[in-house]
Amino acid sequence: MFERAIYKTVFDNLDKQKVSILLGARRVGKTQLLEAIKKTVNEKCLWLNGEDETVANILAERNIANYKRLLQGYNLLVIDEAQYIKDIGRKVKLMIDEISPLHIIITGSSAFDLQQASEPLVGRTITYEMYPMAQMEIAKTENLLQTKQHLDERLIYGSYPEVLLLKTLSEKQQYLTELINTYLLKDILAFENIKSPQKIKDLLVLIAYQIGNEVSVEELGKNLGISKNTVDRYLDLLTKVFVIYKRSGYSKNLRKEIVKSNRWYFFDNGVRNALINNFNLLAARQDIGMLWENYICAERIKRNAYSFNTVNSYFWRTYDQQEIDLVEEKNDSIGAYEFKWKEEKVKIPAAFAKAYPEAPFETIHQKNYLGFIM
Repeated sequence: MFERAIYKTVFDNLDKQKVSILLGARRVGKTQLLEAIKKTVNEKCLWLNGEDETVANILAERNIANYKRLLQGYNLLVIDEAQYIKDIGRKVKLMIDEISPLHIIITGSSAFDLQQASEPLVGRTITYEMYPMAQMEIAKTENLLQTKQHLDERLIYGSYPEVLLLKTLSEKQQYLTELINTYLLKDILAFENIKSPQKIKDLLVLIAYQIGNEVSVEELGKNLGISKNTVDRYLDLLTKVFVIYKRSGYSKNLRKEIVKSNRWYFFDNGVRNALINNFNLLAARQDIGMLWENYICAERIKRNAYSFNTVNSYFWRTYDQQEIDLVEEKNDSIGAYEFKWKEEKVKIPAAFAKAYPEAPFETIHQKNYLGFIM
């Protein structure tokens, strides 16, 4: 039902002798996107599933003759969940170098092996990232009134494609709970041989309660009974499977600016709320500020990515508690944004205004947020 923002870009690049790498968490719609492409190109596409052992066996014989036999009559090869195929980067490199015309799309729900796979493919790849549904994508299926009516629900249940299609709130809750327990952490457990998977979930719960605040890795380790290095490793793994992402502090001019600590956010509000098992209505919640900040930050990431607007994103805070939720940097210029659920006048922090007098400052709230995320 949904047309994804990157569909046209991916499709328009199919005539290039390149390898497209499509990354994103499980269930965000990568396979559906490729099925739409396959339907358009029809018989010219060969589709392989990397989780199928037969596929791994077929590709195991890494020589030109084998791959030419496999791809005879096709000019598009799709390998879904390609990270399961050993040495996939070198195999794909051989195909794209020796067989023409050919375009290859490989997908993965983790950046573990696909990042390694891209190393032999330097100069031959186009990389895309997919996220849960962006409001700029959903807007094509609803009017402005419906968007405003659905805002509360999206702050609570998020924007995974299947969540948006489910009819009842209980179905949405059940889906998100299953998503966490069955899919979301699958790649970490499969590839990294985690001995204590419960610690991963416990870590995510702690992060969920600290959105918008600096997170102490030492404190997380103490609460979990694990070392700082283990916490760092888990956070890195959770980033690579697109569950959470890090935001560092911005500083260019002031010694009193905080730069060594980080804030962590979830790519989807529904995942965050499922982890803490809180699907209460907004009127009954104490964390609306966290929900709003997490939602706006995630939507802004999607908007920038799908609009090919490359920016560096930070938070800003001083040791005397002056702070700004988001600072975006592009071409040596910065913009500052504060997120408030209710419309209110917010003054730019004096220290920031003095240090960065040319930087525009804006408060993002319910009445103006659509322009910021679309």
